[in-house]
Amino acid sequence: MNEAVQEAKLLRQVNALIVAHLRSQNLGQAAAAVAAATMTPISAAESVPANHLLRLVAKGLAAEHGGGDAASAFDSAGFGVAVQPPGSSAVDFSIQDVKGSSKSFPKHEVKHVSDHKNAARCVKFSPDGKYFATGSADTSIKFFEVAKIKQTMVGDSKDGPARPVVRTFYDHTQAINDLDFHPESPILISAAKDSTIRFFDFSKTNARKAFRVIQDTHNVRSVCFHPCGDYLLAGTDHPVAHLYDINTFTCYLSANAQDSSSPINQVRYSCTGSLYVTASKDGSLRIWDGVSAECVRPIIGAHGSSEAISAIFTKDER
Repeated sequence: MNEAVQEAKLLRQVNALIVAHLRSQNLGQAAAAVAAATMTPISAAESVPANHLLRLVAKGLAAEHGGGDAASAFDSAGFGVAVQPPGSSAVDFSIQDVKGSSKSFPKHEVKHVSDHKNAARCVKFSPDGKYFATGSADTSIKFFEVAKIKQTMVGDSKDGPARPVVRTFYDHTQAINDLDFHPESPILISAAKDSTIRFFDFSKTNARKAFRVIQDTHNVRSVCFHPCGDYLLAGTDHPVAHLYDINTFTCYLSANAQDSSSPINQVRYSCTGSLYVTASKDGSLRIWDGVSAECVRPIIGAHGSSEAISAIFTKDER
C-alpha cells in the first residue's frame, strides 16, 4: 500500500513538472490540456523552479551513462548540445546548475490577433507602451492597441469581441523594413525598400495614408528618431548613415565617415542621443558621437564573418 501511495505522489510530481515545463516554453494550451487530463492543479506547476525538469533529466542521463557530466549524457543520448567555437567561453544555460535564487520567467501565452498577407518584418512599441505597430513584406502596417489585446486574452467584452488592430496603413509600394514612434507626438514612421520614409499621424482615426514622405536615394533599411524628436537617423544601402532634420527634410552625412562600402542594416540612438550605433552588412559595428557624427569606436568583424543585423544600447549607454 505504501509503495502505491509513493508511486502516486511521484506521478503527481512528474505531471506537475511536465505542465511547468510546457508553460515555461510558452505552450500554454498544451500545458492546460495536460493539466486537465492528469488533474494537475496549475498552482502545483507554478511552484516548480524554472528549468527544473531539464536539470533533473540531465542529471538522470548523466547517472545512466556512468556518472559523466550532464552535457556528455545529453550528447550521447542523441539530444545534442550547442557546439562552442574554439576558445569560446559560452555557457549552455539549458543544463547548467545556477546557484542562488533567481526570479522565474513570467508565464506567457501565445494568441493569434491578426494577419498580414506576407511576413511581418518588424515591430515597434510606442514610448508609452500603449500601442505597437508591425510592418510587413505585403507593404502594409498594422497598428495595435495593447489594452484591446489584453481584452482578447480574458475573453469577449459585453460589446462583442475586441479588435486589437486599430487600423491598417497603406502607402508603401515595397516591403517595409523598419518602424519607429516619435518620442512625443502621435507620429509613426516607416522605412521601406521603395527608398522612402513615411510619416503617419495615428491620432487621426480615418488616416490611412502618410501625411509626409522623405524620398531617399537608397533602400531604407532602418530608421530611428533622436530622443528630442527633431531629427531622425536612417540606415540605407549607402554605407554612411543619413541624418534628417524632420522640419526641413535636409539630409546630413558624416564628414568623418569610416572606410566602409557596405549597406547599413540598423541604426539606433542611445537613450540620451549622445551616441548612435550602426550595424553593417560587412559585419562591423560602429559607435558614433551623436553631435559631431564622428566614429568613436569601430568594432570590425563583431560576429566573425557574419553580417551585423542589429545593435542597441543599454540604458547606461555601455
